Amino acid sequence: MSRIGRKPIPLPTGVEIKIDGKLVSVKGSKGTLEMQIMPHIDVTQEDANLIVTRQSEIKAVRAAHGMTRAILNNMVTGVNSGFEKVLEIVGVGYRAQMQGKNLVLSLGFSHPVELVPPTGIEFVCESPTKIVVRGIDRQLVGQIASNIREYRPPEPYKGKGIRYSGEYVIRKAGKAGAKK
Repeated sequence: MSRIGRKPIPLPTGVEIKIDGKLVSVKGSKGTLEMQIMPHIDVTQEDANLIVTRQSEIKAVRAAHGMTRAILNNMVTGVNSGFEKVLEIVGVGYRAQMQGKNLVLSLGFSHPVELVPPTGIEFVCESPTKIVVRGIDRQLVGQIASNIREYRPPEPYKGKGIRYSGEYVIRKAGKAGAKK
């Protein structure tokens, strides 16, 4: 049986779970998230825990067991405390700024890149070289951060570009000088 799938999900105070057939709704101080559960997976609430079980030993169901538990755990964490990804911009002339709720990036293109946050996502520009992506949906926060990073991924020669905070970019040696 799945080690991750077997672990109960502790529910912090202030988080409400509503199970309506195969639809699980998690409500907390930061917002509400919903998830449709797969057919052979069951979710039950026992005291202050959420238990995920499976009905059969089919390979696809076994694989979905742990994944369902992990997603539900992320939903509980998200509505309680939220998630954030921090991006750093490295490079001369590369900068970010806020215009209302929109994020405007100057990344060396002929035009500025303007990003409108989807519902449930908030951009914070702590400095011209630091962007924070916040939200309650872990998958969406990670995807939006990845989309921002795709505009200028860090390059290996000078290290310029957008990188995650704490990400290490392996540097390559440039051209060797001309030999005589």
